[in-house]
This record gives sequence, structure tokens and C-alpha cells, in this order.
Amino acid sequence: MKVLVTGGAGFIGSHIVDLLIKQGFDVVIVDNLSTGSLDNIQKNIKFYNCDLSSPRLETIFKLEKPLYVIHQAAQVDVSKSVNDPLLDAENNILATINLLNNCKKFNVNKIIYASSCAVYGDTDDISIPEEHPINPLSFYGASKYTAEEYIRLFHKLFGLRFTILRYANVFGPRQTSKGEGGVVAIFFDQLINNKQPAIFGNGEQTRDFIYVKDVARANVLALTNGDNNVFNISRNEKTSINNLYKMMQLIAKIDKEPLYMPQRPGDILYSRLNNIKADKLLKWKSKLNLKDQLKETFEYYKEKK
Repeated sequence: MKVLVTGGAGFIGSHIVDLLIKQGFDVVIVDNLSTGSLDNIQKNIKFYNCDLSSPRLETIFKLEKPLYVIHQAAQVDVSKSVNDPLLDAENNILATINLLNNCKKFNVNKIIYASSCAVYGDTDDISIPEEHPINPLSFYGASKYTAEEYIRLFHKLFGLRFTILRYANVFGPRQTSKGEGGVVAIFFDQLINNKQPAIFGNGEQTRDFIYVKDVARANVLALTNGDNNVFNISRNEKTSINNLYKMMQLIAKIDKEPLYMPQRPGDILYSRLNNIKADKLLKWKSKLNLKDQLKETFEYYKEKK
């Protein structure tokens, strides 16, 4: 079966590609390399340097005729979405519509879509189920949910099957510390390079950290499971940024006080996603514990230095 992966040269997308190849799928990557890198992908994989909003995307679909699409490409920087909502919408809404139109035109069997915990916005300190009210605090959260709605309507109007995966805070090897970089990548980069890490707010805000290889497994499982459904992809564990930093200091064996900075606009206080539905219907759950996954991630950054 042929699978087209958008953003396949990126942090999460490249891990999905690796797993698809390992399991015998025929893989095609579409990525404009705005944040991805060719260093993340194997040399023998068919790759197209193309923006999803480009008319050229139709030519790629016509040539490749994928049966499945895994849609990872996105603008994922919350701060950038607040400062430039038009750019965010162009990347996350309009580009997705162009992709969906091609899925419809070329009879794609199913699309797997990477959404985000950002769609829920600020919540109480709870385990958030998929049915929780949608109330994004940033244009990024709004654009990711708007794309979800288009996907649901393409199913309702044209029969395109889908699975939507709402990721918790993803971390792991290949994540950049720049641009859309996550806090784990940023902290390890700063610790390894003897810089003082910055914590925005008081550090007691909590996140649900999920390993990138677990996320890749969820995407591959969704090819044949969870049709026309939404799933949280998470550990369902809360970790404060302060505790995360302490854990990372111990792993890196570096003792350095963080610099506390004002809270950023659009940042949420609590985020922990309930993953019971994914366990039941996708037969998916996170492997290993957070500390072991952080150790694997640290070894990657240490080798890359």
C-alpha cells in the first residue's frame, strides 16, 4: 500500500516514515523543508519538495496515486500564530483544504490528521477527554481545529474516511530547539551548550509529554483502525515544567539554575489528555516511562553535538 506523508522530512513525520518503511509500506514524502530536513529521511524514499498550497500537489497525486495520506505538515509555533494569524491560517487551513481536494479527486482511501491538544485551550487540572469543549487560546489551536472540521465535512459530503489524532506535547530525537522546537529539545540543547534555560511563567504549568516513536505507532495503527474518529495521543500523565527540568538536569548531570521569564501569550496552564479511547479502539498506548524516553532523547542530542 502506498502512503503519502506530508511533512515527512520533519521531526514527527520522519519517524512515521521510518516505521512505515519498516512495516513494508510504499512511502512518498511531500515536504517544503521549511522546518524539515533531508537528513531526517532515508536516501531511497521518493521525495517531493512542494508546498501543500501549490497547484503542483495535484500533479504529485496524479503520478503517485496514494491510497492513504498521513498529514503532518503544519505551522506549529503558537507564538508565531499569535503574531501572524494569516500565515498560520494559510499553512494550517488553506493548505489542508488543497490536500483534501486532492484526496477526494484521486480517491484516497483515508487521511490521518495530526491535530493538537491546543484545540482544548485552558482547562482545569483534569484528564481531558476527546468530548471536552473546544476553546483554543491561540490562532494555532483555532486553525488546527478548523482543519478538523473540514476533514469531518469531507467525510460527510464525499465519503473520505479519516482519523484525527490530537497530540499531547511530543518530544524525542530529531526535534529541533529552534522555531517550533519543544521544551525538551530546548532544555537539552541549552544544558549541553552551557546556556541558562528559560522557563516562561512560574514553571508550575503542567504538560503531558509523549514520545515521538509512540506517536509514530499511533499513526500507523490509524491506517487500519479508528475510522472517522478522534483520539488523544498522550501518556495521560501531568508533569510540571519545573519537575521536567529537574529530571532533565539529573539525566544530563548538569546543575544550572533556570531563568524565569514572563508567561507568553497563548500558553495554557494545564494540559493532560485522557487516552482511554485510543487504548480501546486503536489498541495503542505509550511504551516505556518518561524518564527512560528522556534518557534516549538526551543520548541523541549528546551525539549530535
